[in-house]
Amino acid sequence: MKNIFFYQTNIGEIGIVENKGAITNLFIKRERIPQDVVVKETAVLNEAGKQLMDYLAGKRKYFELPLAPEGTEFQQKVWKALQEIPCGETRSYRDIARSIGQPKASRAIGMANNKNPILIFIPCHRVVGANGKLVGYAAGLQVKEYLLKLEK
Repeated sequence: MKNIFFYQTNIGEIGIVENKGAITNLFIKRERIPQDVVVKETAVLNEAGKQLMDYLAGKRKYFELPLAPEGTEFQQKVWKALQEIPCGETRSYRDIARSIGQPKASRAIGMANNKNPILIFIPCHRVVGANGKLVGYAAGLQVKEYLLKLEK
């Protein structure tokens, strides 16, 4: 049974999904929420909500949550690399491609980033263009810019 609970934050309402004791999705826009979820705050969702609020208040730099994003083997490898980017730092798509041993996969890294189902907890907002410019973010570039400034 998938559970979702919504938290009011300074970047808008955020829905966090938990399945079998692990976080599987985070939604900043309600229209993307799947139909097969029950609105219920579990212990895992409560903890995720607390950690998210602490992060958005500038009191937390890292998350200690069970994450279980669904994706291909390649996507999983990319998402793991994203979690290794220290808070307050950024990496380019090329940097991520090199870190997973596929230096020519920058475009594929971008596609995997785009499919990240657990925004913020898997910090795809820390990935920028090769020239350092902000590029693409599912929640919008304003949110990406906000999160990066928060982390500095």
